[in-house]
Amino acid sequence: MKPIKHTDPRYGLSLEEVKNSTPNHVEETYSKSYKKIVQTNIFTMFNAINLFLAFLVFMTGSYRNMLFMGVVISNALIGIVQEIRSKKKLDALALLNQPKAKVLREGNIWQIMTEEIVVNDIVILESGDQICVDGKIVEGMAEVNESLLTGESDAISKQVEDMVFSGSYVEAGHAKMQAIKVGEDTYAHSILKHAKREKKYPSQLRDSINAIIKFSTVILIPAGLLLFGKAYFISRTSLDASILSMVAAVVGMIPEGLVILTSVALAIGAFRLASQKVLVQELYCIETLARVDTLCLDKTGTITQGKMKVTGIESLSSYTTQEIQKILSSMFGTLQDENATAMAIREYCDVEVVPVKQIIPFSSARKASAVIFEEEGFIIGAYPFIVKEQDPVIMKKIEQYSLQGIRVLTLCKAIGSIENELQGNHEPLALILIQDVLREHIHQILSYFYKQDVDIKIISGDDAHTVQAIAKQAGVKGKALDMSASVNLEKNIEEYSIFGRVTPEQKRDMIRTLKQKGHTVAMTGDGVNDVMALKEADCSIAMGSGSDATKNIASIVLLENQFASLPSILNQGRCVINNIQRTASLFLVKTLLSFGCSILTLFLLRSYPFLPIQLTLISALATGLPSFVLTLEPNHERVKGNFLQTVFLRAIPGAGCLLLAVLGVYLFGVLFHLNLDQDQFSTMCTILAGCNALCVLISVCKPMTRLRFVLVSFMILCFVVSCTIPFLQEWFCIYIEQLEWIHLIYVLVNIPVIFIFVYKMTQWIDKKKEKI
Repeated sequence: MKPIKHTDPRYGLSLEEVKNSTPNHVEETYSKSYKKIVQTNIFTMFNAINLFLAFLVFMTGSYRNMLFMGVVISNALIGIVQEIRSKKKLDALALLNQPKAKVLREGNIWQIMTEEIVVNDIVILESGDQICVDGKIVEGMAEVNESLLTGESDAISKQVEDMVFSGSYVEAGHAKMQAIKVGEDTYAHSILKHAKREKKYPSQLRDSINAIIKFSTVILIPAGLLLFGKAYFISRTSLDASILSMVAAVVGMIPEGLVILTSVALAIGAFRLASQKVLVQELYCIETLARVDTLCLDKTGTITQGKMKVTGIESLSSYTTQEIQKILSSMFGTLQDENATAMAIREYCDVEVVPVKQIIPFSSARKASAVIFEEEGFIIGAYPFIVKEQDPVIMKKIEQYSLQGIRVLTLCKAIGSIENELQGNHEPLALILIQDVLREHIHQILSYFYKQDVDIKIISGDDAHTVQAIAKQAGVKGKALDMSASVNLEKNIEEYSIFGRVTPEQKRDMIRTLKQKGHTVAMTGDGVNDVMALKEADCSIAMGSGSDATKNIASIVLLENQFASLPSILNQGRCVINNIQRTASLFLVKTLLSFGCSILTLFLLRSYPFLPIQLTLISALATGLPSFVLTLEPNHERVKGNFLQTVFLRAIPGAGCLLLAVLGVYLFGVLFHLNLDQDQFSTMCTILAGCNALCVLISVCKPMTRLRFVLVSFMILCFVVSCTIPFLQEWFCIYIEQLEWIHLIYVLVNIPVIFIFVYKMTQWIDKKKEKI
């Protein structure tokens, strides 16, 4: 779409023209749609399998054995309600984080939502802005990073008539752009929506659950067919009995609640964080938080408040302090830099706008900015980056200030051309002394992370001595390293904790190196120089006051810059994963038991030991209500071990014990020639399975809290009532009246044996895990 006309960059569009122009509208949601939530909770493969199995049971006329569909429906409804509840909170919070843009209309600057930009609007571009439409520069200049589009991290200088594209962001400079393509016509209309999601975040939880689902899916159909064939063709049981036997086995193998439980737990985690004004833009990063062992912090805006104050000027030449102030006033009246340093200097001296020939804005790469006036030019920035032949005396002064935690900028008079290279044999005029302000309670926050065995790395573009002094004041442990010198990242990344003079590319490489060494890395930042590192991190956290580019790329945004919330965020991640690990083992007990019983049935037993209605009772006791109650509990213990390995190890004692119990009932009947019929056999197995399920629940609930005690007591009461009240016995096919005294004695003797076996096995496995 070509622009209708050339828009005056000093006036912009009229309101009438805005009404008649195409808006920058792209359908975008910050969370799942209501339709998507319903679809993901109802139209699942396991629900489809359950529905087919329910149809088979319906054909037999044994309608009570369809009760397992009640559990399926309840799980789906709980999942839908919880996700919708979380969605409403997240959507409301996301509105606070929507990108905004400055446009020029009728000679006035308007701040609007990016979707309100129209074709031919004059958009004002400043450092840190994410460009959200395609257009051309019509005034000024800007250094634009197009790495999200091209993968190239070098900033590209954009002059008048140059094109800029959505998805790129401004590293330095100030310019006006005329919007040419908007909405879905842009070069990369989905970049803003998908920039943070274009990489797949690591997740043991997601990968493990997918593995469990894949395993269950692979064995379901062949196992079902084999069991039906064994019962109907070999054991010669009736068609209805064969179907019920097969359905019981297959239903038991399906961990249908595990997927919904995980979605609900993550949604609740995001909801709780949203209540603290923390916007979660990637759900699985809640899990990553729980596993973080290295936290990389940018200095400015993270451990400091992001505010700076000029504390003094030391002249290095014949220029007086007043003359230095006048130069700074002229420079920063013209420079459009909006970083903390520029704002501190503007507060220190009254700025004035004077004619200039050229402006070179600040960028993280050159660590300096410059202004060329009619007769002379001046450069301000880090001394080593702007002066080639460095004076040892000046370097000594800078070092001494740095040791006090004072950031030092050098003001130089330009000697020779600086158009292509700022570094040269320039004349130093003065040192500008600037102080960072530490965040409140920073000591307590960092101390908390150290107690949790989370290593802290401070990464900054400032002088290493300055960063070290401020980091020490904040309570950071470890040595400092100047990254402007040649360093061996492989070696130094573990040895040092404080890094100064770090370029954006080095920040990214440091995160990458830490990950290669097996660390789970979280990164916080607020500036465009942090974007590449945030994108590389396992979990990226942006400040709400940070640049649009930073917030768009981050998986978590602290909307109110509440750095003090980081411990709470970490705890929330741990709570989610610990609870899912605990409850996932309950689901896997049933899956492993059903798989093991299927093997026993195929090679030893006459028919499957349970009916669907009996397994529904056991599932309700062991996984139904308990799993959702335990998922909501606070649990801030450090997450240890591999998720899949952990949940399988926790499930083995319960599943193994119950398989032995089923085998024991079979051998008991054979050895004593009792000729147990199917009703007696399944009743004995169901009672032992219920006791086993309760024992597993008790072991999962350790240490016992008041809530857990009430939960366990209620489940025991439900099971006792189900086994003793006649109409419930009939409903759940528990035919105790058909058992002889010897059968009852065998069951009663085995109940304490089950409790002891599960308890001892769980203890042994826990000790083995601790050694690993």
